[in-house]
Amino acid sequence: MTTTTATAVLDKDGLDALVAALVADGRTVVGPTVRDGAVVLAELESAGQLPYGWGVELEAGRYRLCHREDGAAFAHSAGPQSWKNFLHPQREKLWSADRTADGDVTMHAERPEPPSYAFLGVRPCDLRAIEIQDRVLTGGHFRDTGYGERRRGAFLIAVECTAPGATCFCVSMGGGPGTDSGFDLALTEVIDEAGHRFLVRAGSDAGATLLDKLPKRAADSATRDAARTAVAGAADAMGRAMPPVNLQQLMGESLEAARWDDVASRCLTCGNCTMVCPTCFCTTTEEVTDLTGDHAERWQRWDSCFDLDFSHLHGGPVRSSGRSRYRQWLTHKLGTWHDQFDSSGCVGCGRCIVWCPVGIDITEEVTALKAEADEKTHQEEAEQ
Repeated sequence: MTTTTATAVLDKDGLDALVAALVADGRTVVGPTVRDGAVVLAELESAGQLPYGWGVELEAGRYRLCHREDGAAFAHSAGPQSWKNFLHPQREKLWSADRTADGDVTMHAERPEPPSYAFLGVRPCDLRAIEIQDRVLTGGHFRDTGYGERRRGAFLIAVECTAPGATCFCVSMGGGPGTDSGFDLALTEVIDEAGHRFLVRAGSDAGATLLDKLPKRAADSATRDAARTAVAGAADAMGRAMPPVNLQQLMGESLEAARWDDVASRCLTCGNCTMVCPTCFCTTTEEVTDLTGDHAERWQRWDSCFDLDFSHLHGGPVRSSGRSRYRQWLTHKLGTWHDQFDSSGCVGCGRCIVWCPVGIDITEEVTALKAEADEKTHQEEAEQ
């Protein structure tokens, strides 16, 4: 965690004032709240809707809410949704067309005014995921204009992680529970004998302007130290880790590994991992008409490389086996993503582990691929 120029301490009333100021400014505030047995992202009217006193128990294929005695608001790991659900929604209408009585066809582009979002509680892993999707969806030759419009107006309030889950592995992916860029405001929750409070830092002019309006006090050394210690402790408490290896190289050298058969025997090819992943971005388009045939619409919706139709060409799908589809997902996410976007597509949030119905663990699979590659190398060296 680093310190920026504008630093202060908010108490719970200050957090209430933060949300109230954003709402008064016409922002659609989205943050974590408890609903249907999970911590989900939803529109908030007040800070009172935050999941105070709730944490989560995570494991491969398992997610449970649990009570926390300390009343923390942000001591929970990544839930089933990411901010992708709002910036890159599951379904989006692109255009509609109508045929008039005289046979003419009129086209209507769907360009609704995007909400002015304020995202409260963006984890550092999700902050990195947003940065990656920015490159993917707005940094190339073929830009997603809808994403760009929603993203430009978004106000990001990061929350540094102090309670990583059993499936978190952001540190081994080059990230961490702390953050020093990419946000408008950053909060670090501190709960100790001195009370429940939030160290807040401004990371942009807009963040500093909003911070000036809030009831706050100067950041004291005790709060700074407590925040720094909590974030450092979270870095040492990751529940998972990727093996320390060049993942891009490993993926490229493991295309014929026997491990793909093992994981294929367990994978349901349901696509849950791609749906919950904060960086997966693939879409398809579909046209729908009414019964008269006089009205048609084109919709963009999420797609998954686990779907048979994803690679369907004349004659059938290119990747017809579960083995080939899982291999495509993992080798692209950790390997060829570098060739396209100059980074890995994984931020270590662990969602794909938690929300896989059969508990497939990406870190376990990569470790197995590394072990197989090492064994192959040893055998080749022994034969020389």
